[in-house]
Amino acid sequence: MSTPPSPQGELSAVGFHGGELAVQRRAGVTALAARLSGMLAPAELRGGIVRFLADRTFAAVTARDRAGRLWISPLAGPPGFLSAADPTTLRIHALPATGDPLHDLAANQPIGLLVIDFAVRRRIRINGHLSAVDRTGLSVAVEQAYGNCPQYIQQRRLVPAHPGGHPAEPVRQATVLTADDWDLIRRADTLLVGTTHPTRGNDASHRGGPPGFVRVEHDHIWWPDYPGNNLFNSLGNLAIDATAALLFADYGTGRTLHLSGTAAVDWTDTTTPADEGGTGRRIRFTSRYLAAGHLLPLRPS
Repeated sequence: MSTPPSPQGELSAVGFHGGELAVQRRAGVTALAARLSGMLAPAELRGGIVRFLADRTFAAVTARDRAGRLWISPLAGPPGFLSAADPTTLRIHALPATGDPLHDLAANQPIGLLVIDFAVRRRIRINGHLSAVDRTGLSVAVEQAYGNCPQYIQQRRLVPAHPGGHPAEPVRQATVLTADDWDLIRRADTLLVGTTHPTRGNDASHRGGPPGFVRVEHDHIWWPDYPGNNLFNSLGNLAIDATAALLFADYGTGRTLHLSGTAAVDWTDTTTPADEGGTGRRIRFTSRYLAAGHLLPLRPS
């Protein structure tokens, strides 16, 4: 299997960085992606974005822990827990749960945020800088904010869980996955992905498909890349920096599996078995660290 050519340069006139441009070229969608480059321009929280945020109850955040490891973690709260303090500042009135890898989250670092409503199958991505952390939540200096298509979002009706809604148990922190961990991965129909770029910061993304779309092969996890908006934010980041994080969850029980490790894009052939996305791309992930517990702050409504 081959890999994309080495990207040349990190900045471009249309707003894409070198990794995104390299993947777009390899996929043959440069012209299509260029039409959407305006989505990546500096954004302000106004109008429809503010209204969307005000009604949401779930988000996922990509950031680094105190040891420098990248994770993606869930956040939840009642409508209003995400609010625009001003056009360039997002206030998140929630913190990662005790035991979550990002519970002791440090300010002054890049942050990627995915805000998603599973019931109506809508999502937006917000990237910026974590400017403050206090006992009630997070403040984000917003640099980008844009919507993503509803494709592959599995429809669910979820509400924030009441504190103490899950049995108290220690969070397992380890480097080796158990049989139960592998089973959760194999059953997943939803995957949240965190990636990073040395100058553009962190990103939080969503992947969805039928149960079993994420495969387990030896010590690796992989999934086919389905057709999307052609921006290739996540894959472009991986072309520059292999650091990645995954979040799997059982949305019925609240059980979660956080993984921190590395990922790469494998370019195959559109007729390769199990590449039901038809793109000739797979993402292959190797786990280095994990945290497993009941950390999803949601329950079925």
